[in-house]
Order: sequence, then structure tokens, then C-alpha cells
Amino acid sequence: MKQQHFHIKNMVCSHCAEVLEEKLNSSNFEVKKIELGELTLADPITDAEYQRLIKVVNTNGFEIINDQGSKLVEQIKQLIIQLVRTNKELPGKLSEYLSSQLNKEYQYISRLFSNVEGKSIERYYILQKIERAKELIVYGEQNLTEIAYELGYSSQQHFSRQFKKETGLSPSHFKEVKENKRVSIDQI
Repeated sequence: MKQQHFHIKNMVCSHCAEVLEEKLNSSNFEVKKIELGELTLADPITDAEYQRLIKVVNTNGFEIINDQGSKLVEQIKQLIIQLVRTNKELPGKLSEYLSSQLNKEYQYISRLFSNVEGKSIERYYILQKIERAKELIVYGEQNLTEIAYELGYSSQQHFSRQFKKETGLSPSHFKEVKENKRVSIDQI
């Protein structure tokens, strides 16, 4: 029998979890719990069922993560995505937050993340914030100062500088262009 708890790569939003849960249920897997990056089945599965599970997961654009380093990197990504998307205020420094959440030394997780992803944790965090900013700008429900504040920037000017550095456009120009220049967060 295989385990019943799995780490899933590319599950970046609640909609992803809903889609995967629906596909698993229609493939006769009983899902006990599913949330960003994690899946728990009601019962352990056989090797044959595990192969079928891999097929369902992969067919829907996700991947089961087997090695510990990749699992930890996916956990880091999920913590950052949740932080950016839930408007949760960062309690202190990002490094301290991640270390406390993962119960690991920041130097270790930083080095691991950079080796696996080819970019630093800080860069990934900035890119997630910029993609969230693009989304909020496109929605048009908040002004740029409110967006900057929501994403934890010290000022609208700091936000605008970082946005322009990453996108080549100022936030106000991005708003005017109205083209969909957003990137899917699983592609960051």
C-alpha cells in the first residue's frame, strides 16, 4: 500500500484544488482533504491505484512531488502565494516568516529554492506581488495607492518603481494599455 498524503506541484489557487478534487472524485478516488499543494486521500492506495492517480494528476496539469527538496520548494511557493493573495500582512521579514513556518534555517531553504527554481525566494516573492498587482489593476476596483498598500509596499512610489522595473511599464501605463500582460502564477 502507498501513502495517502501527497504534495502536488502547480496547484496555485483554490480553483486548482476544486478542479483536481472533481477529477479525482470522478476517477473514483475518495478525497479526504485538498488544499494548495497538498492532497490527502481517505484511504491508502495500492501501487496500481497510485499509477492511476499519477495519470489523473498529470493529465490535469499538476504533478505529484516525490523528493523532499522539491516538496519543500513547493511549500515555500505555497506560503508566498498565500501571503500575497490573502492580503495577510507579513509579520516581520520574509526570511523569518518562512523559517518559522517551515521550521528550517533560512539559509538552507534559500539555497535549496535558488538551486531548484533558478531564482531567489525574494525574487519569486516580488514576481508574485507584481502579478497580483497586475490582476488588481485590471480589476480596476482600487487605485494604485490602495494596491501598493495591500501588497505591503512602503509607498506608492516604491511600488511604481518596482512594477516598472519588472514589467517595463508604469502601473498607470499598464492600466491604460488594458492588454492582458499577466503571467499565470504557476509560470513564475
